[in-house]
Amino acid sequence: MSAWRQAGLNYINYSQIAARLVRQALKGDLRAEALKRDEVNVKFTQWKDGKPISKLSKIYY
Repeated sequence: MSAWRQAGLNYINYSQIAARLVRQALKGDLRAEALKRDEVNVKFTQWKDGKPISKLSKIYY
């Protein structure tokens, strides 16, 4: 069994932790570029009868 599975993680959690550690290990300018790629934008839109009703605010992670 994989070590990450024995630790009670799923693959997504494991890969997120590994990516965070790699970003932290980078030197200054490379770290800044990697942190920009780490940003995730999510936009929610409510739909009714196949048409958008309202656009909700964006969420940044």
